[in-house]
This record gives sequence, C-alpha cells and structure tokens, in this order.
Amino acid sequence: MNKIVEFLNDTKIFYLSTIDGDKPRVRPFGAVMEKEGKIYFCTNNQKDVYRQMQKNPNIEISATKENGDWLRLSGQAVFDTSKDIKQAMLDECPVLKTMYSADDGKFEIFYITNTSATVFSLCGKKETLET
Repeated sequence: MNKIVEFLNDTKIFYLSTIDGDKPRVRPFGAVMEKEGKIYFCTNNQKDVYRQMQKNPNIEISATKENGDWLRLSGQAVFDTSKDIKQAMLDECPVLKTMYSADDGKFEIFYITNTSATVFSLCGKKETLET
C-alpha cells in the first residue's frame, strides 16, 4: 500500500483545504483509496467543497497521527466520473453506501495529481514521500 494512503488510513480523519475566492476553507474527510497508482477521495457535488475544487483545483490535505507525526499532501484535484471507480470507492469504504450509490448523480470521486507529500515529526525530522 502507498505510504500516503497508509498514513491517511492510520489517522482515520484528515483535513482537506480548498480556496474559496481569496479565503482558505478546511473540512474533515475520512475516505481514501489507492487504485492504479492514484490516491482517490470522494465528496458530494451539492457541497461547497466540490464547487471550490471545480473553480480552483489546488488543494492540500493535512493529517496527524497519535504520535504527533503529520502529513502535508498538496496537488490538484482531478474528477473521475467513471462508475467503476465510484463503485470501487463504495466497496473500499462501505459506510459511504449509507449516503451514496455509484449512479445517484451526486457522488463524486477525485484523485490528486502533481502531488507533493511530506511527513514531519515533532522532533524536526522531515521525510518526502513518493507519490
């Protein structure tokens, strides 16, 4: 498993930031999946986060483990409308099935491209992860 996905799964909740005009917006996320070398996330196209990523795809994710290590993942959101990838996310994170289906018209899947990922520790160590 990709070290980034493993880190995000270990934290369970991570925070995704977008840009809304000239203001940052941050919210918790929890679903992540690796497929064909890409790291996928999901959202609802009725939410502000979706509209913000459509307007400006630059996003950043931050996550912290219990030991204080934290991850910063940056890149651009690219939406994938494939029903197969939506179903894969639903299978990976079954709790999503209580809210979405692959063809409900609101479930959206995206991956991050042009990524950079760094893990930091409280003692000042820094590790760049391959994406």
